[in-house]
Amino acid sequence: MDNGCHCTADTDRLSNPILYNILSQMDNSKASQNNFNYNSVPHRCNCELRRTVCLKRPAEICKEASAVLVKTIHFMKNLPAFNQLPPNDQLSLLRSCWAPLFILGLVQEHVDFEVMDTPADSMLKKILLNRQESPEMEREQPTMAGVSKLKSCLKKFWSLDLSPKEYAYLKGTTIFNPDVPDLKAALFVEGLQQEAQHALSEVVQLIQPGPQERFARILLTASTLQSITPSLITELFFRPVIGQADLLELLVDMLFCR
Repeated sequence: MDNGCHCTADTDRLSNPILYNILSQMDNSKASQNNFNYNSVPHRCNCELRRTVCLKRPAEICKEASAVLVKTIHFMKNLPAFNQLPPNDQLSLLRSCWAPLFILGLVQEHVDFEVMDTPADSMLKKILLNRQESPEMEREQPTMAGVSKLKSCLKKFWSLDLSPKEYAYLKGTTIFNPDVPDLKAALFVEGLQQEAQHALSEVVQLIQPGPQERFARILLTASTLQSITPSLITELFFRPVIGQADLLELLVDMLFCR
């Protein structure tokens, strides 16, 4: 009986059969080269990165994360330009930007955290609680790969040591994203983003005169925010607090509650 690890092969085959078939035709040497882990840590498979994790100190970190989320929504609510947008546009922008904004909040508040392997329930407990068909079994669980990506993003921002004004204008460029689909005021949003980027550039120039190296680094680092999925943020920081509730619905209530 073959006891080898098939996690990577099985997952790739299910998620992308065309890619799996192509890779299956390659010889082992090329396959091993293409599967090189660019984190500079040798792995024979992705088991380590695919394992599900949870917070080590959930009570403390979830409390800090909740405070950051409240500040994030408060920041959006207090932007006059944001309040001038049609409600549907506000909702679309909220859906698009809440996770990147929250991550910027974690950076600004210097919220650091550690994770551990998710405790596995016994088969008896699953049967007694009928958890085979529970919604949480269907949700995407936080993995070590996702958490590593998030922590890498935080460290890159911390190395920039942004000022409060840089954070504010960077948040503005994140909120006012004209590429969000179906915006009624897309041109207005685009103008707001350009204004925020220009203001950010001026602040950076005051902090570090000369070539715009710092400005470019900030924008490049900000581009990594989109690689962190909202589901990772939700499951890692807020699922222990909100239970089965829909986080986006709660955010909408917070945003439109005057």
